[in-house]
Amino acid sequence: EEKMKRRIASRVAVEEDNMTPRNSVTVRVPATSANFGPGYDCIGMAVDLWSEVTIERSSTFQITAEGEGADAMPTDESNLLVTGVKAAFDAAKKPVPILKYHVVSRIPYARGLGSSSAAIVAGIIAGLVLAGHRLPCWGSEALLQIAASIEGHPDNVAPAIYGGIQIGIHNGTRWVTERAPCPAGMQLVMFIPDFIGKTSSARNVLGPEISREDAAFNISRAAWLIHALCMGNLDNLKVSVQDKMHQPQRGKALYPYLFPMIEAAEDAGACCGYLSGAGPTVMALTSGASGDIFTQREKERTDKAVAKAMMSTAKKFGIQGRIVVTQASHEGARVLKADPPFSSDIFTYRDEV
Repeated sequence: EEKMKRRIASRVAVEEDNMTPRNSVTVRVPATSANFGPGYDCIGMAVDLWSEVTIERSSTFQITAEGEGADAMPTDESNLLVTGVKAAFDAAKKPVPILKYHVVSRIPYARGLGSSSAAIVAGIIAGLVLAGHRLPCWGSEALLQIAASIEGHPDNVAPAIYGGIQIGIHNGTRWVTERAPCPAGMQLVMFIPDFIGKTSSARNVLGPEISREDAAFNISRAAWLIHALCMGNLDNLKVSVQDKMHQPQRGKALYPYLFPMIEAAEDAGACCGYLSGAGPTVMALTSGASGDIFTQREKERTDKAVAKAMMSTAKKFGIQGRIVVTQASHEGARVLKADPPFSSDIFTYRDEV
């Protein structure tokens, strides 16, 4: 606490802490899995799937993309990358220059894995670097405030910024976040359907009110979830991710394969399963991973058996899709490259940024 006070007390005014504007910047940003079962709009996890965004000053405005969802990505100023960049330059109190954007997308588009939040966060970070502007973090989390104000909730943008598993709330004054532990050996097995899921449609199936009984159910599961994560008790996750606020409604109206797939995954050895974000991706968590999984005996893990069970369920429902096996990312978005660089001959950052 004393250290925090000294940091805040010694913080100079933001306008005095500006840095050199850059000509170009490349930002790497992770996918995220929001809601985490009962943590509707408040708990999310960074996923080890990454997109890279390069933005540079130019004489003409242009957005190009390759990879996941490139054909569906807006190429005008409605793109959330542009929204993020504008918010950054607004924070810097500077006009937005003409910029050229290029996206290498490895985050499935509109599948419940935070592609929108990734664009927002990448745009803000890139915009700040281009503008030559720094924001305060300790005691204010200014970057989070900008991102959450655009997104409307913190469960995707917080892990996209900070990595790991994040709990985010609004304390009446501002958005605040804290990190929950990520258990060792945990893997993510995702069934990603070939069709997109619109968050607006997924929210429309939810009623305006919930009963006291359902509220108590979700509160208890959210508390049990955080305790399971803090204790590293993966066996408790199955009950922890149960929910009555959004998954039953979305499963019934939009994703009839959801609960049969979760049941199949758990029967095959998964610790738990839940709807990632607003869907349509189904997330299963497994245990037992140690080091590089391609050098580990497969029978020590259940990811392959869980993946087969999920895919089998998808086929029963006539749903096309694919399985992706990865892990949580402890790291959030970061700058990969800048021109001019931040590193010098005598002071070098990671990757010589």
